[in-house]
Amino acid sequence: MVLDHERLDVYLVALDFVVFANEVVERLPRGRSHLADQLTRASTSIVLNLAEGAGKLSKPDKRRYYVTARGSATESAALLDVCLRLRLLGEADHRAGKERVVRVVAMLIKLAMSLEDAT
Repeated sequence: MVLDHERLDVYLVALDFVVFANEVVERLPRGRSHLADQLTRASTSIVLNLAEGAGKLSKPDKRRYYVTARGSATESAALLDVCLRLRLLGEADHRAGKERVVRVVAMLIKLAMSLEDAT
């Protein structure tokens, strides 16, 4: 049995990003729990909003959740930037994370735009 959100390619990409974000969180030094908590929440929120949106019946409801997921994705990207600037994340890891999150954002934009006439 497969649920609606499990059929979305962006859901799988978002799950991969959650794994990446968790790896970043696990490597953050002590005293940076505020960044760890925020990155954990933001990356998880992408996946949860995708799942909740896919489960909605109306197109406007679906779109609203996908737009919210996009906001969490851009928040995650900003957190990666903060970690880079604070030298808590190396260039290569930053680039890898940003590539993943940019892909998620692009997919979410396309998904939300496909429902745009529904607003």
